[in-house]
Amino acid sequence: MSNSRKLGIYFLVLTLLLLLIVGSLYLILGGGNFGISAERVEVIYVQGVMLTGSVPTGFGIAASEDITKSLNDASEDKGVKAIVMRVNSPGGSPAAAEEILSSMKKIDKPIVISMGDVAASAAYYISVPADRIIANPDTITGSIGVIWEFQNRSKFYEKDGTSFYIAKSGEMKDMGGDWRGLTDDEKRYADQVIAEAYSRFVSEVAQGRNLSLSKVKDLADGRVYTGAKAKELGLVDDFGSLDDAIDVAAKLGGIEGKPQVTYANRPSLSRLLFGGEKIDISQYTQYFDDNQFGRLLSIIPFTGN
Repeated sequence: MSNSRKLGIYFLVLTLLLLLIVGSLYLILGGGNFGISAERVEVIYVQGVMLTGSVPTGFGIAASEDITKSLNDASEDKGVKAIVMRVNSPGGSPAAAEEILSSMKKIDKPIVISMGDVAASAAYYISVPADRIIANPDTITGSIGVIWEFQNRSKFYEKDGTSFYIAKSGEMKDMGGDWRGLTDDEKRYADQVIAEAYSRFVSEVAQGRNLSLSKVKDLADGRVYTGAKAKELGLVDDFGSLDDAIDVAAKLGGIEGKPQVTYANRPSLSRLLFGGEKIDISQYTQYFDDNQFGRLLSIIPFTGN
């Protein structure tokens, strides 16, 4: 093979590599404008169970750190005129929801919620301060309430021959340990914690949806509602898809004509290419799933999470 032909092949390979890199950036940054359009709507995904911490995006966990970063970036970007939060979540930890809610309240730009299949419990909690909530008639939403889950495996340990000696500085220091059940005092204390978190939830809904506390309390018994029923009750504003929510956000943001759209945290090119590989996320969520204090949740119980 001649040197000129070899050189031609090298240039061809180099060109293909450059095209692959440019194409990757094109997809990762959300399209053809590389995030520099002066009039656009930013879509931020809340997909999966909401938790705090550094959890990989796109594997069933909606990490508050990732979502709040996306919200803060969109807030600071002068080219973003409005934000759409695409919510597909059964809920999650109240702490994660509060972090997201806090970031939303600091943003001086229109925020529109686009509810997908499920946007319930803590996922509804983060929806209420938005300027508009768009759902589908059969979206599952509502489930306004809080649940604290404890396990009592004492009979299993007895059968297995396992015994425990617990040295503790206070009566409730081992509350929630699965080696025993809760005492009556601990049950009363758990009820107080739930009541406190529930009160914040109800107040947030009443304020965000311009409803009376008494009406919200009547609705907030943990039941879920279809999008159609939620609209009838004043929990959502309109019906529509993600595209409809984008159009609503564009109008609220003063964008004329068809808006340009960028996507803050949708799956990356690497995940699209290698998504078949199984990733064990338990290492990221073990702190929450496996601890002696139980799991304080604002989530639809029948999800199994």
